Amino acid sequence: MEEQKNELREMTISFALSVSDICENIKGCRAYTEQIVRSSSSIGANLFEAKYAQSRADFINKLEIALKECSETEFWIELLHRKKKLSDEDYKTLNRAKGTIQRMLIASITTAKNNIAK
Repeated sequence: MEEQKNELREMTISFALSVSDICENIKGCRAYTEQIVRSSSSIGANLFEAKYAQSRADFINKLEIALKECSETEFWIELLHRKKKLSDEDYKTLNRAKGTIQRMLIASITTAKNNIAK
């Protein structure tokens, strides 16, 4: 389980860096690129905060916020792609990474909630 947590943390850092790198080359959509950089980096920030949660409920809450940020990032990816500011390749790459992170967060949230019930 600890290995999976470390893998997810590394994935969120890599994802935020990828988003930031791609956004550096996008012209004319500053408001959108600032939003996607914030939401994509917030996924990892909330995951890191969860490590020092004050309770199981706080831990779950941080993971759920990270999941919400993942969803917001998905919106900005879609918006930039529809505006033709993201190439099809970047769109697919970011969506694939976002989807993997999202699934891992959902699994972690489910496990944490199941552990409360025990």
